[in-house]
Amino acid sequence: MAQLDLRKKLSILADAAKYDASCSSSGTSKRDSVGGKGIGSTEGMGICHAYTPDGRCVSLLKILLTNFCIYDCAYCINRVSSNVERARFGADEVVDLTLNFYRRNYIEGLFLSSGVIRSSDYTMEQLVLVAKTLREVHDFRGYIHLKLIPEADPKLVEMAGLYADRLSANIELPRDEALARLAPQKDVGVIKKAMGQVRLGVEAARPSKRDRIKPPKFAPGGQSTQLIVGADGAPDTEILDRSASLYGGYGLRRVYYSAFSPIPDSSSILPLSKPPLMREHRLYQADWLMRFYGFSAPEIGDGATGGMLDLAVDPKLAWALNRREQFPVDVNRAPREMLLRVPGLGVKAVDRIVSVRRYRTLRLEDVGRLTRSVAKMRPFITTLDWTPGGLTDAADLRARVIDCAPEQLSLF
Repeated sequence: MAQLDLRKKLSILADAAKYDASCSSSGTSKRDSVGGKGIGSTEGMGICHAYTPDGRCVSLLKILLTNFCIYDCAYCINRVSSNVERARFGADEVVDLTLNFYRRNYIEGLFLSSGVIRSSDYTMEQLVLVAKTLREVHDFRGYIHLKLIPEADPKLVEMAGLYADRLSANIELPRDEALARLAPQKDVGVIKKAMGQVRLGVEAARPSKRDRIKPPKFAPGGQSTQLIVGADGAPDTEILDRSASLYGGYGLRRVYYSAFSPIPDSSSILPLSKPPLMREHRLYQADWLMRFYGFSAPEIGDGATGGMLDLAVDPKLAWALNRREQFPVDVNRAPREMLLRVPGLGVKAVDRIVSVRRYRTLRLEDVGRLTRSVAKMRPFITTLDWTPGGLTDAADLRARVIDCAPEQLSLF
């Protein structure tokens, strides 16, 4: 194969990386370049935009070290049997690209993944080498997210955690049997073992009050994973149950959901069409409810038809419409946990209500000032001057709420 120039490699390997959704720079500690020491958005090949918990948009160089791979996962465009153009970066090329993009203020960090080449250990060694060179040779203070090769030696996983801000190992499919069928070279037990090692490393790195010497940082941004939606027939309720178990068992910061997209020369055992993008969005909303609103996976899925979330309304509204006996709630008396379950009320709005009602009795107008829109929540709340009467139990309430409050599609 003729030698590819750097720009062509970047084009191929940035495009190949777009299928990995578990890309974020959230939750890590800031690495300041103080006193001129250390190094450190625009559009361009390999530059992706991620969001922090406070809503900031940050730019990352998102690439694969290589899209060559010895594995033959049926759902992956980079599988060994795929007829795609191949390319490979050297570790020094990734380092140079990262530094050059960072100096030009194009990016704030690096997201680096790879196909498996030669062996799992060799691939993981190359990924760690990039991070180690950036940190130790160039004093790089930007964000680094490394994808783990779960089959690699645990010592390499440990080294990765010392240099990276976040690590991720993708479960990929909600069902273990589907992973064994579609990705026969992968072992879900091995993946979970690597995730467990990361959790232990993160917990061991948390300093206690008794520690005179703080332990070295280990993946301070935690770990994440990705689940592909619509490739194995798992319904939404099963996907949410899997996510809940991953959050509880491995202390994940995020589970990312990626709607299956048919790939060239795909296997006949894969679906021929992709699921609605709204399905992916509903899963993200449900995930948000589990992480920030106190909902459990069974609660969210209780009213799901055939295990699938309602595509017409968001999961929180669907839950409220299915639990009318719990509404309306008095915003001046209801506990915070119940206010978080009112459609249209977000975490910040609930905290404002709880704070303000200590000093005054809230009217509907007051609630309107504390939220973006009061129309969606009218049937579900009472205030000093407002009661919904029979509206809460109205047969056409679903249609009324949908008509009065067009949905905002962004989670941020």
